[in-house]
Amino acid sequence: MPSSREIINIQAGQAGNQVGEAFWQMLLAEHGLDMEGKYIGSDPLQLQRAGVYFDEITGGAAPKFVPRSVQVDLEGGVCNRIKGGPLGSLFRPDTFLHAEVGAGNNWAKGFYTEGAELVESILDIVRRQAESCDALQGFQILHSLGGGTGAGLGTLLLQKLRDEFPDRMVATFSILPSPKVSETIVEPYNAMLSMHQLCSNGDLIICVDNEALYDIATKTLKIPSPAFEDLNGLIARVMCGVSTSLRFPGQLNGDLRKLGMNLIPFPRLHFLMPSYAPFYDPRAVKYEKNSIPELTKALFDRKNLLVACDPRFGRYLTAATIFRGNISSREVSHAYAVHDLQTKNSQHFVEWIPDNVSVSLVTVPPVGQTQSATALANSTAIQEVFSRTLVSFSAMYKRRAFLHWYTGEGMDIMEFSEAESNIQDLIAEYQQYQEATVDPEEEYEEEAAEDAGEQ
Repeated sequence: MPSSREIINIQAGQAGNQVGEAFWQMLLAEHGLDMEGKYIGSDPLQLQRAGVYFDEITGGAAPKFVPRSVQVDLEGGVCNRIKGGPLGSLFRPDTFLHAEVGAGNNWAKGFYTEGAELVESILDIVRRQAESCDALQGFQILHSLGGGTGAGLGTLLLQKLRDEFPDRMVATFSILPSPKVSETIVEPYNAMLSMHQLCSNGDLIICVDNEALYDIATKTLKIPSPAFEDLNGLIARVMCGVSTSLRFPGQLNGDLRKLGMNLIPFPRLHFLMPSYAPFYDPRAVKYEKNSIPELTKALFDRKNLLVACDPRFGRYLTAATIFRGNISSREVSHAYAVHDLQTKNSQHFVEWIPDNVSVSLVTVPPVGQTQSATALANSTAIQEVFSRTLVSFSAMYKRRAFLHWYTGEGMDIMEFSEAESNIQDLIAEYQQYQEATVDPEEEYEEEAAEDAGEQ
């Protein structure tokens, strides 16, 4: 297998591990691998860049592909279930690590106490995984922000990775809590403290929230009572879509750094909204082929966003679109569907970043579909998600409700104030760029200054 620029996956907490399990199952199918990591496919493209996410182990009767992945939790339930499930023999046994105490939905336990006791052992596993890579490009972390382990330990790991691998990219798939699908009353605290960390330590934060997932499952897929397996499957499908250009040959955004270069115009504004089309339920709906303009339009439609906010109330700074399947490059060329959509909706795209939507084409279709499209958008509309969390956080924090659970783990109350202030600043930054325009006079003065400098 040719050398690939590798990505190490780290899944933390219950939600992170459950989504991770769905992601790996989908990845196996896309790369023609069985549940034990043996190749059973027929398309050479499936293995060409499989080394990004898999380590090829030779020496047996047939090569085995083992995930570059670390599975961690503060209680054993989910890790043990994965080990005893269909993927049990896929992972290396020494890449699982869990405590027995749990984090009790308390961010401070994950970040400062229980998680902090485990973090060095986790980093040892990560270092071993990094040593088996030829040219490590970075990490991806799967976690939720509403609980204790994914939120607390997940962001602690993010901080440690930034310290130990400062020149490597770190992407996260972060599941945000939502009032409509709430599991615990202190979710706004956990989410806010996590966002505070994500502002400083991540490169690409891909946001997903349960509310949007629930709406897609019930309204688009017509699943009457979606289970978490359904929601996790949606996230896994989008993760596969987002990572397509990293795992298969394509023309654009072939690694995390290039993706970041195209999407992040300002360092703190690195929170991205994913979308996918077409969503379909293989159990119930007959799959219909869509035209490229239909797919493109769907990517920028609120109904296909995995974050509960309305892009019409913000402006797109940048976006990366990835089309998959038997599609000609002429069909998706900039002069066609994407450009057409931008022209018709120009008020929703900032005019001061030219060519701010990149288009990538990968001929390998997703499992069960003939074609699909995925987008990662950097839109100022995402401030709606932060504002919603901020309102819930501030209502409790004003009365100092439930704080003793956090200070009891050694947390300083000032950290809550710092998190609140940081997210207020972040919202203000998004708003500032939403309102920014190209001033013709300013443009003229800049050109005049450049001309003067050349003389």
